Amino acid sequence: MSHVFPPFEPEKPAHPEKAQPKKRRAIGFRGREVPVRILIPSMFTLLALCAGLTAIRMAIEHRFDVAIAAIVLAAVLDGLDGRIARLLKATSRFGAELDSLADFVNFGVAPAIVVFTWALDDLRSIGWLVVLAFTLCMALRLARFNVTLDATDDQPAWKSEYFVGVPAPAGALIVLLPLYLEGIGLPAGIANSAPFVLVYTLAIAFLTVSFVPTFSGKLFGQRVAREYVLPVFILAVLFVAVLLTYPYVTLTLGALTYLAVIPFSFMSYAKRAAQADQDAKAQNGSRKHKKPPADTGQHPSP
Repeated sequence: MSHVFPPFEPEKPAHPEKAQPKKRRAIGFRGREVPVRILIPSMFTLLALCAGLTAIRMAIEHRFDVAIAAIVLAAVLDGLDGRIARLLKATSRFGAELDSLADFVNFGVAPAIVVFTWALDDLRSIGWLVVLAFTLCMALRLARFNVTLDATDDQPAWKSEYFVGVPAPAGALIVLLPLYLEGIGLPAGIANSAPFVLVYTLAIAFLTVSFVPTFSGKLFGQRVAREYVLPVFILAVLFVAVLLTYPYVTLTLGALTYLAVIPFSFMSYAKRAAQADQDAKAQNGSRKHKKPPADTGQHPSP
């Protein structure tokens, strides 16, 4: 055994004997060296995973403010790792699988533990079954997302502007809305009411695995006009400052706004789908009614 650790090969197939032969150094590696840029996105993913695991510990210690902050940090890092991977041209199947596993812990397990220890601990088995349902729904959603990754190329371009169901980071942040309400001053007997938390958690779990279309934020901010660069910087800094100064108010408004936008995203998707079907029928109809040129019997002279 020449090496203690096996070589890192993010694109190595599961069955090497079935893999197609590739040209040497096809992805720019020199010998057995891996560029550092390939590792950077996975480092962000691992940092997000550390934040999610820290949120679980903070929930067990009933330090819910720190647990919420850790989940928010995990969501921010999750939004960055994919963009950084595309920016550095360092996307890989290894990174995609690692990101999915981290998302399950950060946005499936951690919020469930927070909700259970905060409001459902006294219900014992019933409370545990509810958070278990939320975690399972999040696992099913992530599995469905991984399966459909390779099928997105066959879909119309406009469908990439929508998610199928509530994405994992958003589901984790909005399921904690009762905690935000308590943080802004809502009486504890109302915010952490067991029946309310039970129903609300199950509703969010259903939204994560549903086929309700929701707006995708991945297309926002890919290109910014030159005259809007400085205002974007200012707004981003102000948002971070407001989030750090008034975290519960900002998270409450964000969660309520996201829930309020879901019906509009559903109507927008239905309208665009109907328009696409109408255009497809019109195009097919024009092809059927298009007649070939009539043969007049006249032929060009040689």
